[in-house]
Order: sequence, then structure tokens, then C-alpha cells
Amino acid sequence: MQTKRLEMIFQNSAGNRITVSVLDPKDDLTAQSVEAAMGQILALNAITTAGGDLTAILGARIVTRDVNDILVV
Repeated sequence: MQTKRLEMIFQNSAGNRITVSVLDPKDDLTAQSVEAAMGQILALNAITTAGGDLTAILGARIVTRDVNDILVV
């Protein structure tokens, strides 16, 4: 079984890396659309962490995981 998730990586006020994950992202995502969405998250101050507000975009990636069961009990 294959799963995908979009990981959006931000920096918060304390300088820590914060990863926000979205399961099963659209297949047709572009770098521009992801960057625009991340910009909206920052502009709206939509997420606050223990280390403060998100302050910068550090990157984004799509992670694909493929699991093959070999023994099911």
C-alpha cells in the first residue's frame, strides 16, 4: 500500500523547524501553489506553536511511503 503526504516546513519565532503534514495531497500540486498556501498560513497567522508564531517558509516536500505486508497474522 502506498501513502503520500505533503510536508510544509516552517520556522517559528524561537527558530525551531515546524512541519505541517497534509495526508493524500492532490497529484497536480505545483511548487507555486504550495508556496502560495504556505504564504497564506503565515499571513493569517493560522498556526501558533509552543515556540511562538510561524515566521518563515523553509521548504516543502511530498513524502511517498510504500508498505508491502509479507506476513499477516
